Order: sequence, then C-alpha cells, then structure tokens
Amino acid sequence: MELFHGVNIDWLGKKWYFLAFSLIFSVAGLISMGIHLAQTGSPVPLGVDFRGGTEVQVQFANPPDIGAIRTAVSSAGITDAKIQSYGGDVSRNEVLISLPEQKNETSLDQGRQAIVSALKTHYNNPFDEAKGVKVDVVGPTVGKQLRNKAIMATLYSLLGMLVYLWFRFQLIYGVAAVIACFHDTLITIGFFSLTGQEISLTVIAAILTLVGYSMNDTIVVFDRIRENLRMNRREELPDVVNRSINQTLSRTVLTSGLTFLTVLSLYIFGGQVLRGFSFALVIGILIGTYSSIAVAAPMLVAYQQWRGKNGKAAILPAARRAR
Repeated sequence: MELFHGVNIDWLGKKWYFLAFSLIFSVAGLISMGIHLAQTGSPVPLGVDFRGGTEVQVQFANPPDIGAIRTAVSSAGITDAKIQSYGGDVSRNEVLISLPEQKNETSLDQGRQAIVSALKTHYNNPFDEAKGVKVDVVGPTVGKQLRNKAIMATLYSLLGMLVYLWFRFQLIYGVAAVIACFHDTLITIGFFSLTGQEISLTVIAAILTLVGYSMNDTIVVFDRIRENLRMNRREELPDVVNRSINQTLSRTVLTSGLTFLTVLSLYIFGGQVLRGFSFALVIGILIGTYSSIAVAAPMLVAYQQWRGKNGKAAILPAARRAR
C-alpha cells in the first residue's frame, strides 16, 4: 500500500526550519531541567524507583476527597507528601500517597505506618488495610543503583547502534543515527521535565523502545539512500537524499501513524499505571519519525559538504556494499 505517489518535497531546503524546531524544544527542555536541578537536585522528577521513598496506594470504600486527605496527612505531622488520584477508573476510589526519600529502610516503613495511621485517625473514609493498601518501598541505595543502571543501559544501547551501523554502512551513518536518537531522547526527557511527570523504570523501558524504533526508521531511509547512491553516482547528494526520503515517505507515515494511534490509545485509556510509559512513546514516536527525516539524513549532506570545503575526498556517493 502506497499513500503518496510522485512526491517531490525538498526536505533539505527546509533544514533551517527543522533546525529551529529542534533547537526550540531542546533548549526549552534543557532550561526546564536546569531549573528543576537547581530546585530539587535532579534534572527531572524521579519516581520512587530512582529517588527512593514510599508510595502507598489506598482504595477507599467511598469516593476520596484529595483536599481532606492532604489535611489529614498534614495533621499527623507528615510533610512533603504527594497526594493524587490513582488509576483510570474513578469508581475504584484509589489514591496514591508518596513520601520523599528517607535515610534508611526503617524510616521508609515508618512512613508507611504513619500514612495508614493518619488516614485512620483524621480521615473519615473507611478502607481495608489488608485489601485496600498497596505499598511500594525503595531504599535510597537501591534507587541510586537503579538510576545509574538506567543511564548506562541507554548509553550502551546508543553505542551498540553506532557499532552496528558502522559495520553495516559507514561510520558517518552511525554517527548521524546516534545523534538523531540522542536528539529524540533529549526532547522526550525534556517534555517530562516541562510537564512535571516522573521518570520511572517503565519510562526508561519506553525510552529504550523509542531508541530502537527511531533507529529502525532511520535505517530504512539510510538504506534507500545507499541504494540510490549506487544507481546514480553522478547525481548530487542532496537530490539523492530528498528522493530517498520521498520514496520511503509512505512507509514512514503508515508504520509511524499506526503505531502512534496505538500508543495514543494506551495513553488515553491505559490509566495512571501506564501513563508515563505511554506518554514517552507518544512523544518519542513523533520526534523519532521527525528526526529520521529532519536530523539524521541531512547530517549526511552536511558532513559531505564540510569535507568538500576542507578539501577532503568525498566518502559519498561511493558507499561500500553491505557485508
């Protein structure tokens, strides 16, 4: 199935618009992360998986009053608690109460007990502690380890992609694709900082997913560029890149569009548990598809032009055959 026939869009002619778009969102995200870092010591809001702390999920018998719960918790001397409705089904009457990082595991368990006691004493809405309370406790040491491993997993995935594309195509292809993926990751994390949503382990899983998704989309475009370079060695590289992007446009729109609709449905109907995961994929798929066209492919042309200005031999279009 092909949506577009005879498309002839000059993508490289719009490179300055693309650059402005990427700069706006990248800089906005970096500024937001800088402000958040100065205020909290972390560039983005971290979930209990990474910061350490206590999360108590309470299911009440009747619809909860968030304001009354906040008052009840404060009356018990619990400060800095984060209280919010939980789950996509409001009829379940669920509330999530989070406490910040404590010094040790004993303090974490005491925090859970204090929340339960405060609700029983100061809030007149019954709940069954045995059936209606779920607790997620992560110590500060474990949280730090998980945070470091998440960062390393992301970096290793980018390095692995670079090595693969270096072997499969040429080094410049790998560098361009990795920069595009880093661009996608930066903007996605920037959106989390701008919207105040927490980064959790499921969000890291989503980011690693979008790295692979964006890389796959970029490889499709790169493969078509390489094929066209072999068949049209005398054609100017910008023309080859434009034509290659146009030839893969139908495939890009179909696959990205259907995937986007799926994760958008997950974001709308998946509830609070999957909110961070689906939000990362919604932003990541949009930015990843955009970067394959507007970031990765133009970098090949920019690099070729830079080599020409410095009197170096062109590495394109004489691309090597796949091994």
